[in-house]
Amino acid sequence: MKKQIPFGLHLMLDLYNCSPEVLNDKELVSNILRTLPEKIGMRILMGPYVAFAQPNGKRDPGGWTGVVVIHESHITVHTFIKRRFVTVDVYSCRDFDAQSCIEEFKKVFKTDDIEYTIETRGTKYPSEDID
Repeated sequence: MKKQIPFGLHLMLDLYNCSPEVLNDKELVSNILRTLPEKIGMRILMGPYVAFAQPNGKRDPGGWTGVVVIHESHITVHTFIKRRFVTVDVYSCRDFDAQSCIEEFKKVFKTDDIEYTIETRGTKYPSEDID
């Protein structure tokens, strides 16, 4: 019986106490989405796309939302300017250095106040095609 190899990794990163000026910088969000894939050995398939999400109530005061679709899956960024908060997902079917991603986002968003989770996805992913 062949050993199961997980499908991929999913880094979920929350960054707190970020500067509102940094969080409200569309070009900064676009730039990290444009440059990170190559830094972690991935290839851009589409994007990046960045749009301003208007406030939708007390829980979401609005901010920039960005995504880049990589050949290996996706990277997303959501800023919450008035909350000084940003969430990030890096998901890939290829192994990547999650710690280098964490450090890159800490540098870009200028904070050390973070929480993160790294999930292994597809732990029962078949090693061969199923007919």
